[in-house]
Amino acid sequence: MTALRTLVTVSAGVCAAVLVGGCSLVAPPAPRPQAPGPGDRVVATARAAAPAAPRRAAQLEEDYRTVIREVLPSVVQIDAREGLGSGVVFDAKGNIVTNAHVVGDEKSFRVTVATGDEPLPARLVSSYPEQDLAVIRLERPPAGLKPARFGDSSTVEVGQIVLAMGSPLGLAGSVTQGIVSATDRTVSESRSGGGTGATLGNMVQTSAAINPGNSGGALVNLSGEIVGIPTLAAADPSVGSAAPGIGFAIPVSTVRNIAGQIVRDGRVTDSGRAALDVTGRTVLDEEYQPAGVAVVEAARGGAAADAGMRAGDIITKVDSEPITTMTSLLEALAGKQPGDRVAVAYTRGGRAATARVTLGEM
Repeated sequence: MTALRTLVTVSAGVCAAVLVGGCSLVAPPAPRPQAPGPGDRVVATARAAAPAAPRRAAQLEEDYRTVIREVLPSVVQIDAREGLGSGVVFDAKGNIVTNAHVVGDEKSFRVTVATGDEPLPARLVSSYPEQDLAVIRLERPPAGLKPARFGDSSTVEVGQIVLAMGSPLGLAGSVTQGIVSATDRTVSESRSGGGTGATLGNMVQTSAAINPGNSGGALVNLSGEIVGIPTLAAADPSVGSAAPGIGFAIPVSTVRNIAGQIVRDGRVTDSGRAALDVTGRTVLDEEYQPAGVAVVEAARGGAAADAGMRAGDIITKVDSEPITTMTSLLEALAGKQPGDRVAVAYTRGGRAATARVTLGEM
């Protein structure tokens, strides 16, 4: 994860009225009373409304404090051998949801919860790298452990104020603020730095700062509901560092679905993610540029094989989306559902063809 910081410059227009009088020390004659004009009414209204702004600011500040008091006790710090991350208490039984890249290949962890200073032992229940989610479970859940309230992704809108809570750089109980900048983003993680390399759909984009250690924590609305799990920050390829103010969180609907299955069944049994059921690799053209995905294997009885595709085919398009790399293929499928029918354009022996594929499930 890479630190993000948002700097917003706001220009405020200030209107000042200047009254110019004579230089005489003698008081001028009193002016005749006049009926208030439109300008006077505007000034009076503005003056009367002015005290409302501080009241609104004070209310917003109190809303922040209320949400922090309510939610922060449900956010934990996870200490793995390879580093620190965050997690959210999923239920009173000690299940904690976090990112798969936080737990990595490890099975045991030390967790610091809000109800005590001593780290508590926890073990991995299951990890699902394809969606970068995992659940760990406290071996001895403490009294007073407070599960978070998980919201509804359908209510998340651009412009909503959100708070990111977690342990950035090991600073437990830290809070940053921003807004929902966009929804339904599709992003791909790097495999470097412990990333899963997953392609994630329906992500919530936020301007709230997401720093190393925030991964697996909470993205919260002002109703005190979890609306996402902060997962990664955007990188600016032109400079090779973080793109300020661009972070991404896994939407709460996905979190509830995947974590719920892991808690109930010990593993993910229904991913809800579409698949072609192929093993593929990126191929290059004569200029060494990515030019498609070669099918290495089409699983028997899988979506692609049932549509007549086979090993050696080179996929170049899914519906209207050009396919040049494995990442672009995964991104094209991220917005689809199992059972959707798509047109897959491919070449076989230099000849172009199109297959109508009913997508399977990852």
